[in-house]
Amino acid sequence: MNRYPGWEAPTAWRCPRGLWIAGCLALVLYAGLGVLWSDVGGDAGTLTAALGLIAVLTYGGAMRRSAALWLLLAAIGVQVLSWTLGYFHHPQWVTRNPEVDRLAKLFIFIAVAWWLGGSTRNTLRLWALALAGFLVATLVLGGPQEWWHGLHGQRIGFGIRNNQHGSMLFGVALLGWVVFARRVMRPREVWVAWRIGLWGLVLAMCLTGIAIGQTRAIWLALAVSLPLAGLVALAVVRRYGAGRSLRRPLLLTLGAGVLLVGLAVVLFGDTLAARVTTESGVITQLMQGHLEQVPYTSIGIRIHSWVAALQWIAERPLVGWGGEGRSLVIDHTPWLPDFVKADFGHLHNFFLEVWVAYGLLGVAAIAALAAWIGRGTWQAWRGGAMPGDVALFGAAFFVYWVIVNQFESYDSFWTGVYVHNLVVGGLVTHYWRWRYGPRGA
Repeated sequence: MNRYPGWEAPTAWRCPRGLWIAGCLALVLYAGLGVLWSDVGGDAGTLTAALGLIAVLTYGGAMRRSAALWLLLAAIGVQVLSWTLGYFHHPQWVTRNPEVDRLAKLFIFIAVAWWLGGSTRNTLRLWALALAGFLVATLVLGGPQEWWHGLHGQRIGFGIRNNQHGSMLFGVALLGWVVFARRVMRPREVWVAWRIGLWGLVLAMCLTGIAIGQTRAIWLALAVSLPLAGLVALAVVRRYGAGRSLRRPLLLTLGAGVLLVGLAVVLFGDTLAARVTTESGVITQLMQGHLEQVPYTSIGIRIHSWVAALQWIAERPLVGWGGEGRSLVIDHTPWLPDFVKADFGHLHNFFLEVWVAYGLLGVAAIAALAAWIGRGTWQAWRGGAMPGDVALFGAAFFVYWVIVNQFESYDSFWTGVYVHNLVVGGLVTHYWRWRYGPRGA
C-alpha cells in the first residue's frame, strides 16, 4: 500500500486497500466528530470498531494472539458470568441479555491502533483532529453565550452532557497541549511565530475552560499529573543526557504554563476560591469520621452512594450484581433519600461501578488491561518505537484518568469511552509496531 496524502500506511501489518481506506475514514470521522456531532461520530466509532476487529482477526497474523484480544474475551466472559449467576440469584434485577458492551466498548482501541498503522504521524494528527473538533464543539454546542456566562462566574458544561464532562475533555486537551508544546511551536528544530501564537491561544482557551467549568476533580487531577509530567521529563533529560537541546524548551514551556496559570488565578481567583471552599465543612466531617452526619451536597451524595455500594459489594464481592449493579445500589438502598434515587443513576466512581457490577473479576480485568497498556508503553519507548513525548503524555494521562474516574464514571459514558480509546489506541499502535514489526521501524 502506498502512502496516502496526510496519512501513512502501516509498516508492520497489511490489509486490502479498500478495507484500509474505509477503516481510516471511519476513524477520522470518529475522532473529528465524536464530540461536535456525537450521533455521526458514534456511528463512525462503531464502524471503526467493527472493521478494525475484522481486519485484526483476518489479517493480523501474530497480532491475533495479542493480550488485548485475550483481555477483551476475558471482559466479555466476566460480564456473561455475572449475568448468568445473577439470573439465578436475582432474576428480577437482571436484563434480558448480558449487555457485554459495558466493558467491551473500552476495547475499541484495538481497532484504533490497527487503523493508525503504528505511525506516530497518524497518531498525532488524529489527536490534533480530535482536539480541533472538541474546541469547535465548545463554541457551537453551548454557543458563545455560554462562554460569556462562564466568564461571569456561572458554572457551564459547554453543551457536552454535563458540567463535569466538558471540564474533563478540557483537562485532557490541556495535558496533551502542554506535553506536545515543543512539537507545536518548534517543528524541525525551528521556532515558528504563528505556531507559538497558536499554542498560547489554545492553552489560554483550555485554562479558561477548566476554570469556568468549575470541576474540582479536574483541578485535582491536573494539579497532580502536570507537575508529575514535568518532573518525569526533567528526570529523563538528566538521566539520558539529552542536554540543553531539550532542557531549554522544556523550561520555557513550563515557564509559559506557570505564567498563564497565574493569569488564570488572577482572573478567576474568586470563582476558584469559592468552588474549592464550598464544601469545606463536609471535608471536615469526613476527616472526623462522622459519615452519618455528612449532608447530601455534591461531595456528600458521592460519599453516601459509595458507602451504599460497599454494602452491596460485600454481599457479592467476586462476581457482582450484573450490568445494572450501579442502578440497583441507587434504587434499592433503603436509606438513600428519594431525591437521590430520582436524580442519580450512577455512583460517580467508575471503579466502584465495575466492582458492584462484575465483582473482583471485573476489577481484575480492568487492572490487567491497565497493566498491559503501561508495560507496552514502556517497552515501545525503550525499544525506540515510541517518541518520548508520546510516552510522557501516556504516563501523565494515566495518572489524570485514574484520579478523575474516582469522582465521575467517565469510562461508563460516551465521552470517557471516546477519550480512552483515542489515547490508548495511539499508545498501543506504537507498542504493536515494536512488537510485531521490524525492530526500530
